[in-house]
Amino acid sequence: MIKRLFLIALASLAFSGCDQVSQKLGLEDAAKKEATQQAEGKAVGSACRQSGRAIEDCYSIYNWLPKASIYEGWKEMDAYMRENQLETVAPQLPPPESPSAAKKRKKAEASAAAEPEAEKAGAKEESSTKSDEKSPAKTEEKGSSKTEEKSPAKH
Repeated sequence: MIKRLFLIALASLAFSGCDQVSQKLGLEDAAKKEATQQAEGKAVGSACRQSGRAIEDCYSIYNWLPKASIYEGWKEMDAYMRENQLETVAPQLPPPESPSAAKKRKKAEASAAAEPEAEKAGAKEESSTKSDEKSPAKTEEKGSSKTEEKSPAKH
């Protein structure tokens, strides 16, 4: 009897926590996600119209949102602004970076950060092999005619 109650309590806790677990994992219900994107698209379209941006610019800036919802919001705000004779408000901040552009930028930054480290490691290896090859007598003889090697330009 106690085992059965324990199993029922455990199962009810597990099932009640599914929403919390899926939220932590970043899993969303498809209908919820679509409704959220529709609402965000309408808000973005309205904001674009109020700021005087062309609808095509909004599509390209906010390419992760559905075009239909952006257009719907833009059209509603256009009607509202004409009806109430409102002027456009110039945006004070630059448009946000799209998620795909942010991923590309992060990859480029990571590869650029890894590049100087590889150059430093390569330069240390070269200098150690060169110093092992040369004897002190040879460096004295060639010291006056030796030219300094220039390090590659950093990006």
